[in-house]
Amino acid sequence: MIAAVATLGGVAFILALGLGLASRIFAVEQDPKVSAIISLLPGANCGGCGYAGCAGFAQALVAGQAVPLDCKASSDAAIQEISKILGIVYVPKEKMIAKLFCQGGNDKAKVKYLYQGIRDCRAAVLLGGGAKACAYGCLGFGSCVKACPFGAISMGPEGLPKINENACTGCGACTRACPKGVIQLIPARQMWYIPCNSRQRGKAVRQVCDVGCLACGLCVKSCPEQAITLDDNRALIDPQRCSGCGICAERCPQKIIQSPGEMKEVSAVSKG
Repeated sequence: MIAAVATLGGVAFILALGLGLASRIFAVEQDPKVSAIISLLPGANCGGCGYAGCAGFAQALVAGQAVPLDCKASSDAAIQEISKILGIVYVPKEKMIAKLFCQGGNDKAKVKYLYQGIRDCRAAVLLGGGAKACAYGCLGFGSCVKACPFGAISMGPEGLPKINENACTGCGACTRACPKGVIQLIPARQMWYIPCNSRQRGKAVRQVCDVGCLACGLCVKSCPEQAITLDDNRALIDPQRCSGCGICAERCPQKIIQSPGEMKEVSAVSKG
């Protein structure tokens, strides 16, 4: 018995020694630039850059297959340091933030049926597009919350996600997780936006949601800068043209146009 144990121990020691020597002999040294860049990246492995993780992105940067601005989650300071390591010109990036283009919470949006399945938007959408009567609205099961690697999203009491703009890095993980496309990235400097994703108009919108955009075009007509357009019944604001005057918000019959920092509760407008 003792001899058998001793033999096994000896074999294990020899194998361990062999593995240790092999790891030294066949080790591939990592480019110091890659290591330095990895230390500057956020380490969230969110995939917003198009690579599986931060290490893969760092390797792509050194290989010249990516640019520092591809990392949406990195700060300007980190981008500047990475640019120095790569020996390229630093280009400041425009900060983007995620915004919810839907205000149809539990008390404002109609439902088609009572959903009792998996509490995940990507699962719920498979059943007739989800329980919401609006085909374009938020389903409210928080797939975006789970996807955010920075803890910037939480679910509100009305069944809609709340995005902390200060914590949001604009990585886009939430936008990829949303099967309805109601979370979108906009420039942080954008003064006004219209939080509705519907492609319907007028009566069709009112039948399913109390706070949806009616695609009436009043905001388009009232904008002195011609910064608003209607595209497939969606009112879109061009941040390059918008002066922030707020006339569009005043003229909106639904009172849903708001600035990114407001995060206000939208009340249903009387239909009388």
